[in-house]
Amino acid sequence: MELDFVTHVRDQVRTLLKIRCDREVPSEGAKPPFGAQLCCNDIRMTVRAGMTDVLWRWLLDQGWREVAVRPDRRRYKDIPTTYMTLLVDAVADQERARIMEVAIANAQFRPTMMADGRIVPVRRPRQKSEKGKDRET
Repeated sequence: MELDFVTHVRDQVRTLLKIRCDREVPSEGAKPPFGAQLCCNDIRMTVRAGMTDVLWRWLLDQGWREVAVRPDRRRYKDIPTTYMTLLVDAVADQERARIMEVAIANAQFRPTMMADGRIVPVRRPRQKSEKGKDRET
């Protein structure tokens, strides 16, 4: 329990001091197994059965990679599984692009569950405010 507290404090200090680095995009890999997590920037989805090599190649070309970091503490917006099913069923690249656009628009942050069963409320990322903007009166 103390280690969790130390990790949490260290993480908060790193955030306050802006000691964060962007991860490099991992190299292309083999088609991931069923249940694997894929991410592209701040969007994440879970691999479903039936993903073909053609679909995997298309996802790679779009910038999707398997999440290989464990444990991954980053916050992602999750794509609903129904859209992954639609992607598997899509035939043409234009259809896949249209489905992916709608899927990303419907992606939502998932709440986090602690080891004791408590649900941590979802924190939305802060929007950068525009300083120095004139107010209309």
